[in-house]
Amino acid sequence: MSSSVLHWRVRREFLLLKAAGAAVAAVLTVLNLWDARGVLLAGGTTVMLTVLALRDLLVPVRLAADGDGIVVVKGFAGSARVPWSAVERIRVDTRTRFTSRTELLEIETEDALFLLSRFDLGAPVQEVADELRAFRTGS
Repeated sequence: MSSSVLHWRVRREFLLLKAAGAAVAAVLTVLNLWDARGVLLAGGTTVMLTVLALRDLLVPVRLAADGDGIVVVKGFAGSARVPWSAVERIRVDTRTRFTSRTELLEIETEDALFLLSRFDLGAPVQEVADELRAFRTGS
């Protein structure tokens, strides 16, 4: 990452894992052609993993920041440009449920709330929040 533009992207390992899972599910779909429930489950899994892998391939960068503001992924493969003046708050939401800890980066703007996980960012959420805040203030 350079000092003028910061960006965070999905790790390639997760893309490859989703693609491999889609391939395995496709093979299971073909092997279960005689079983309607098997085809439904394996076929649904194939479609879901393929769509997720395709999204990671089409839009690998989930968040970018420069001197003017941020660009954050919106929808399946779209993006939204938000000027720094519209960003109201950057924070990390941490929740613990049944011994599982989840952290989400929350970027609150005047009319939207963007939520990004460490899987979206390819980095620890708290580090990204700290970098964004420092970049925004110029320190």
